[in-house]
Amino acid sequence: MSALFTFEVYTPKRLFYSGKVQAITISLDDGEIGIYANHAPFSAHSVTGMLRIKDDTGNWRSAFVCGGILEVKEFKDVLMVESAEWPEEINIERVLELKKQAEEILKDTHLKFEIDKAKKQLHHAECRLTVLETMK
Repeated sequence: MSALFTFEVYTPKRLFYSGKVQAITISLDDGEIGIYANHAPFSAHSVTGMLRIKDDTGNWRSAFVCGGILEVKEFKDVLMVESAEWPEEINIERVLELKKQAEEILKDTHLKFEIDKAKKQLHHAECRLTVLETMK
């Protein structure tokens, strides 16, 4: 069995996850990183995407996370994000509707602020759909 470390995920509304884990993977500004026990301490900006957690029994679980800060410390790693959702919390009908709306805005507008907002909305929808795929 791999060495364990404490990992916690916070959103502004709740403690999303807390427990002993074998590993995590998450996307940062410059790519995806895997964290294991005894990793060198650092802090980094996480980007919207998939968080993968390998729990103390060796099972992987995926979640959608929206931008935040990852702090890797000697005894505990903490991820603070804008939002986080387990696959079973994601409303697929809502996600598909938001994706469709974003695609229509991108097709029909030339205003930069609307394009930027629609690209972000589309990216969030696609990331949620990727997380949902892990349940299959």
